[in-house]
Amino acid sequence: MARKSARPPLALSDEQQVKFTKISKSMKAPFRERQRAQIILSYCNGVAVSNIAKAVKVNRRIVYKAIDKALASGADSALKDSYHRPFESVITDAAKAWVVNLACTKPCEHGYAAEMWTRSLLADHVRKHSESAGHHCLANAAKATVQRILAQHPIRPHKIAYYLEKRDPEFEPKMHDVLCVYNEVNLWNDTAQDGQLPPVITISVDEKPGVQALGNTAPDIMPHPQKNSRIMRDHEYKRHGTVSILAALDLHTGNVIGQIHDRHRSREFIELLMEIDQTYPPEHTIRIILDNHSAHISKETMSYLATRPNRFVYVHTPKHGSWLNLVETLFGKMARTFLKGIRVNSIDELKERIMKGIYEINQAPIVHRWHKFDVQSSY
Repeated sequence: MARKSARPPLALSDEQQVKFTKISKSMKAPFRERQRAQIILSYCNGVAVSNIAKAVKVNRRIVYKAIDKALASGADSALKDSYHRPFESVITDAAKAWVVNLACTKPCEHGYAAEMWTRSLLADHVRKHSESAGHHCLANAAKATVQRILAQHPIRPHKIAYYLEKRDPEFEPKMHDVLCVYNEVNLWNDTAQDGQLPPVITISVDEKPGVQALGNTAPDIMPHPQKNSRIMRDHEYKRHGTVSILAALDLHTGNVIGQIHDRHRSREFIELLMEIDQTYPPEHTIRIILDNHSAHISKETMSYLATRPNRFVYVHTPKHGSWLNLVETLFGKMARTFLKGIRVNSIDELKERIMKGIYEINQAPIVHRWHKFDVQSSY
């Protein structure tokens, strides 16, 4: 039987009882505060120190420390750490700068195989070379020490963030041209009467290549109120091939002209242009916003356009500026709706499902608008 403590009892008011009980069960309170609240409550209820230590999973010294602090300065003060003056830092500013400079290089530059630093590798390198670099204070630096130095700046050499290198010297003027077109389209849509077509019809064209035709190897298990809340699907699948979606989005009506092809060449793009040509009255000019894909400017495509003089006008987005093409929002909508998690038994079924999805979009078309006209270049 555990011996009763010789320390005097500790009394808590009803308000304190509620407060400490709430902290001891809280999932947001700091871990140490929850432990101390449990210790104080147990001691007030007459639980032996040994039993408290076992319940809270700490040693007796920690239990006695919390109890003595509560008896000396009050139960509330026992929840928090006592103020203490931190020791003077033994790591010099020059040593910290050396560690940061190392983190801004690649490990392969120092003879390692790795392309990126890990915290362990960087800490190991710091310990091995600190004395030769004149920073003896880092001779025993642990991984946590190196991490704290990097966190002050902050530097994260174990992470990669991607960017687009500037490859189009005319990015700004081209972006300006595209945004001017969107602004003109918005002005027309806001003032035009229903069903009225502008003299220059603007459409956004692009391709979504590599749409996979994946098939299940086992049947899906549908949700059941008493068994599973989600669709259950076997992790294995069959590959039946891929297709490309060619789409033209009408920026005035929201209607979509879509085609599905096994390949994406000039031949397929010309087929899309032909369908666009047949869709709109011949007296209108068709302005197409598109990127710089080779199929859009190939000899075959240019030869076809020459047979339709004054019919089509190209507006090119800048290189690495596909996000300026509004049809990308249509592809995003497809990915979130009928293409999400799609499973088919053949390429033909995938094509049929995609065309059905485009038909459903055209049943309730939504006009895609560009709202932000003060776009700044990311270069």
